[in-house]
Amino acid sequence: MMRQPTWVFDLDNTLHDARPQILPHIDRSMTRYVAEHLAIDHEAANALRVKFWHRYGATLTGLMRNHGTDPHHFLWHTHQFPDLGRMLVAEGTLRHTLRRLPGRRIVFSNAPLFYVKAVIELLGIDHLFDAVYSIESVRFRAKPSAIGFRAVLAAERVEPGACIMVEDSLNNLRTAKRIGMRTVWVSWESRSPAYVDLRVGALASLPRLAGALRKS
Repeated sequence: MMRQPTWVFDLDNTLHDARPQILPHIDRSMTRYVAEHLAIDHEAANALRVKFWHRYGATLTGLMRNHGTDPHHFLWHTHQFPDLGRMLVAEGTLRHTLRRLPGRRIVFSNAPLFYVKAVIELLGIDHLFDAVYSIESVRFRAKPSAIGFRAVLAAERVEPGACIMVEDSLNNLRTAKRIGMRTVWVSWESRSPAYVDLRVGALASLPRLAGALRKS
């Protein structure tokens, strides 16, 4: 039985729903950045952004590997928001849900630290996490790279088997499972791949269902 697990939460589309406003805004910002810094038109920039995201799991990874992009410059200019608080969408019971989960709780996101901290503070949940890991924390080895996962585990001094990864991305969950973590997929899909241990449509159901995860 897993006792006092470490819950590892993704941020966007896991702790909050970034689909309505935040992710479209980031996508537009990234496309504009790629167009300006590679001197290509908007259509080509958007296609390259999507291509790198599919190939590497993060547009930034592709830009760094193929174009030598400064990651700090890219992240700063692509994560600026006119009114971040107004754009956030989250479950009303989020704080209560997190409090009910036993063990440690950490955030591990591919987003920059200033954005991650701003979001969890605006959601009023920053005090419920023991640690926050951003893409800078893992030297820009973005998920789904196993290198980033192992860097977080090393920093936490915890074995993979003591951790539960809560994510919306199947690619990231596949890596988490491969290195020995338990996996929770935040999705309303009716079926789950074999590497998903538990699927939840809403985080509010996680405390009720987590017992089976910890015993398995």
